Amino acid sequence: MHFCKMHGAGNDFVVLDLRSGLAAPSAAQCQRLADRHFGVGCDQILTVEPAQHPSAIARYRIWNADGTPSGQCGNGARCIAAWLVRDGAAPAQDAFVIESPAGLHHVHHAAQGGFTIDMGAPQFAPAAIPLHGFAEHSDYSLTYQGQALRFGAVSMGNPHAVIEVGDLAQADVAAIGPWLQQQAAFPQSANIGFAQVLSPNAIKLRVYERGSGETLACGSGACAAVASLVQRGRLAADSDVHVQLPGGTLHIRYDRTHNTMLMSGPAAFVFEGTLLEENSP
Repeated sequence: MHFCKMHGAGNDFVVLDLRSGLAAPSAAQCQRLADRHFGVGCDQILTVEPAQHPSAIARYRIWNADGTPSGQCGNGARCIAAWLVRDGAAPAQDAFVIESPAGLHHVHHAAQGGFTIDMGAPQFAPAAIPLHGFAEHSDYSLTYQGQALRFGAVSMGNPHAVIEVGDLAQADVAAIGPWLQQQAAFPQSANIGFAQVLSPNAIKLRVYERGSGETLACGSGACAAVASLVQRGRLAADSDVHVQLPGGTLHIRYDRTHNTMLMSGPAAFVFEGTLLEENSP
């Protein structure tokens, strides 16, 4: 199985080219590829496939490290864009369109390097997230260890909860993240973001992703955090917000005029190779 290892701000991926008609990886294959001791090691597996929409140059799909499918991956979108440019399938200068399980995404080459991806509109309606048991509001509350745990909720093509904290270094990400994912309020689980607001244009963020655990960066999580915090009046709308993640910084703009999230950041190639069957544990 030939692969390409990439990362976006430390959020790492194994990219597989399926455009010739190869089958998508099974859950077991995804788990083996993602294994950091017996496989290649990654947060998610990305597959490049023929586009289904006529305006897109290619389609990509996402599998988490445990083999479950995902509807969206912002850092992965930038890596797919870079992969397609290097492959020659996408233009090296002009804008182009790629297709994800969440829909179509316009891609632009960013002035500072990397790519800017139109991630689409944030969805706040509970049915769209999905979030069960609540009417739509800017934030929600569940009882955690006898205290109210407040969070925002939004879909970026995949479900997110956003918890604002005073000191990100002290946030109990490893305990609260999986606990909230398992609540009945999130029937499809969710990516759990922990955000510390530094200014109207800057936050620190850690994300506990469904199917992968805490990652060094989460592009859709950065978009979700900015959308939720703008909705709550904690961040400035229609301006760049610098999202500082453990693996690097992403630049997010919630364009409320056009109701879309624009995400800019890096995409890097690490290495390529072939995974042999006898390497499996």
